[in-house]
Amino acid sequence: MASNRLTYRRRNPYNTRSNKVRVIKTPGGKLRYLHIKKKGTSPKCGDCGTALPGIPALRPREYAQISKPKKTVSRAYGGSRCANCVKERIVRAFLIEEQKIVKKVLKETAAKKR
Repeated sequence: MASNRLTYRRRNPYNTRSNKVRVIKTPGGKLRYLHIKKKGTSPKCGDCGTALPGIPALRPREYAQISKPKKTVSRAYGGSRCANCVKERIVRAFLIEEQKIVKKVLKETAAKKR
């Protein structure tokens, strides 16, 4: 028995990334191509580039169809930056403010000495 010759079922006749298929057997016993959708990639942190935990990896259009709580985490910079980068930002901002206060105090003490 010769194996069935299968043809693509969509207009694109080439073996491209967007035209991937797998062979399935229909209930009628025939072999046929099933077109596979491309895998989604998870969103990445804008600072360090690691995948954001707690957010599903979907195709861009699928994000429009899921609810907001599934697209973010409840924290500052929720669906955009990872927790470590947010922590770094907070610490950096705090240290900059502290530095400003120290400069101000040094300036005042220098003014008192004169």
